[in-house]
Amino acid sequence: MIPYTINVGGRLMDLSEPQVMGILNATPDSFYAGSRRRTDDEIKARADQIVAEGGAIVDVGAYSTRPGAARVTAAEEMERMRAALKAVRSAQPEAVVSVDTFRPEVARMAVEEYGAAIVNDVSGGNVDGAFGGEEMTEEAYREYSEADVPPMFVEVARLGVPYILMSSRPNVESIMQDFAPKVRLLRSLGQKDIILDPGFGFGKTVQENYAVLARLGCLREMGLPVLVGASRKSMVSRLLGTDADGSLNGTTVVNTLAMAMGGASILRVHDVKECADAVKMVKETMRYV
Repeated sequence: MIPYTINVGGRLMDLSEPQVMGILNATPDSFYAGSRRRTDDEIKARADQIVAEGGAIVDVGAYSTRPGAARVTAAEEMERMRAALKAVRSAQPEAVVSVDTFRPEVARMAVEEYGAAIVNDVSGGNVDGAFGGEEMTEEAYREYSEADVPPMFVEVARLGVPYILMSSRPNVESIMQDFAPKVRLLRSLGQKDIILDPGFGFGKTVQENYAVLARLGCLREMGLPVLVGASRKSMVSRLLGTDADGSLNGTTVVNTLAMAMGGASILRVHDVKECADAVKMVKETMRYV
């Protein structure tokens, strides 16, 4: 693992050992039905569960990015996110919270009003909110410059919170080519903590996802921690001939490989206990390598 710490709300989180990020979806249409939470009681119970089962980060999302999901207005995402964060803070006031959003105004609200500590942006800074797939045009992949800065980059640098930068590119080489100029631009804006997400399930075929997994360790050359978010995704279910409900075991295998082979620092998952168990086993094994 890369010896790296991030500042989360004035506390240092050590990413030299893998950390588990638990998913809390305040949406009606996330791809895995078992992850959806809508009422205050459901959201509070999920936040409690994530922390109790060993999750170091609670990742709150209010906009589904599954293929074919309905686009949600900024106002509706803001309303959902506010309600979810209020419930999470009520249940777990000390939890490290990240917000899964591509909208700067939602990130600003979450950090300033509810103390969110991390911004998780699956669009990679794209102002049109493209996440990979058919809607991801070459224009969405354009290289940004100091004269053409994504508003999200400006916002996270101003807020001073760690930023998760994702890529929808299909292979390790193009992912690194996508990351490099964006990291430079973020640094020029004063962004301190950057976490790289290679974007499993975004803009990649099943085979391309596994090729990225096999070479995940190459991303360590960039000197930044890596997040893996493959939980119950189609790269697992399609390979195993099942669905999201039947993908827990496959997800655990992917996470184990990501740690042991790729040095992943954060694992974003639906099933926190199972992932936390895998982390313990990998850590114990690696002591003897």
